[in-house]
Amino acid sequence: MSLRILVVGAGTAGLAAARGLRIAGFRPEVVEALPATTVPGAGIYLPGNAARALRLLGLDVPLRPLGDLIFRQVFLDMRGRQLFEMDVAALWAGVGESRVLSRGDLQQVLLTGVGGEVRYDTEVTGLEIVEGAAKVEFGTGVVGEYDLVVGADGRRSTIRSFAGLGGPAVPTGQIVYRAVVTGGPPLTDWTAVLGRRSSFVAMPMGGRKLYCYADETAPESPDPQDPIDRLRDLFSGYGGPVPAILEKIEKVQVARTDEVLLPSWSTGPVVLVGDAAHATAPTLAQGAAMSFEDGWVLGQELRNAKDDIPSALRAFEDRRRPRCNEVRDRTRERDRTRDVPPSLRDPMLRRRGLRIFTDHYRELVTGV
Repeated sequence: MSLRILVVGAGTAGLAAARGLRIAGFRPEVVEALPATTVPGAGIYLPGNAARALRLLGLDVPLRPLGDLIFRQVFLDMRGRQLFEMDVAALWAGVGESRVLSRGDLQQVLLTGVGGEVRYDTEVTGLEIVEGAAKVEFGTGVVGEYDLVVGADGRRSTIRSFAGLGGPAVPTGQIVYRAVVTGGPPLTDWTAVLGRRSSFVAMPMGGRKLYCYADETAPESPDPQDPIDRLRDLFSGYGGPVPAILEKIEKVQVARTDEVLLPSWSTGPVVLVGDAAHATAPTLAQGAAMSFEDGWVLGQELRNAKDDIPSALRAFEDRRRPRCNEVRDRTRERDRTRDVPPSLRDPMLRRRGLRIFTDHYRELVTGV
C-alpha cells in the first residue's frame, strides 16, 4: 500500500521528517503556513550527534563547506577568567563534527533532501480523525485525506491542538537574544561568559562572522522594547569577548523559551515530531539534533512496521521519548546552575565543570 502522508511544517523538524520518510521509501507531501520568502535568521550550533543524524539522512555532504567547525568550548566567569574548557572534538570523536552555520544555510541543505515541492502559504485550519484516517482542511478550502499526518509545526503547534495531544507550551522563564555579528573580535572557540542568572555565548561561523546567543532569567518582566540597549545594559560588566561584541551588534532577535511535555506524541494517524512533541530550552543546543533524529527514526519505524501505522508510531515514541527526556532533564540541570551565586558556582566549575558538563552529553554520544 502506498501511504498518503502529510508533513505539516517546513522548518527543521518538518524537512528532517520529510527526508527520513523519503529515504524509507515514502513520498510525503509537505505544507508550510509561511511564505517561501521567509528565511530563518541568526545562526545555529550543531553538536556532533546532529552531524551523525544528518549523515543518516544523507545530508552531510552539502553541509561540509558551510559555517565553521568547533573543536573546543571555553567557559569564562563574568570577568573573563577561565573556569574550564571542553575538548568538543574528543567528546564527539567517531560521532560527527560540531559546526556553527547560518540557519538559512541549514534550511537550504534540508530543502535539498525533500525530493518534492513544499507547498508554502498553506495553512492547516482543521483536522478530524475519521475511521482511522486523517481528514485535513486547508486554508484554501481544499480538504485532503491522509493515512498519516506528521505535526512538525513547532512549539505552538496547531496540529497538537487539533489532535488533542496537549495544551500550550510551558514558559521556562528565560529570555534569549540571538545575533550575527560581523567584524567582532577574532574567536576560534565556542566561548561562554557566565554571570548570575544570565550568560553570553559567542562562536565563529565563518566569513569573519560570530553567532551570539545570550539569555537571562526574567519570568515576570516584559520583553525589552530595545533588545540592543537591553543587551548592553545587562552585559555591561562582563569581560572576555563581550565588550567588543556589544560594540558591533546591529540586530537582535528576541524570544522566550518554553517546554512541551505531553503524555503521548500520537493519536490514531497523527504524530508529533521535533519541538511540537518535546521542546526544551535551547541550553544544550539539541533542538535541531533531536529533530534530525526524529526524522530518521520515524521513517525507519514506519518502514519496519510494513504500513501498520499505529505499531510504527508506538515504536517511534518508545525509541525517541527516553532520549528526548534525557535532553530535557540535562537541560534543566544545566539551567539550574544559573541560579547559583557565582561566588559558589565558579569555584565548583573550576574543580568539576568539565566532568559535569561532559556528563550532560554522555547519553547522546551513542545511538539514535
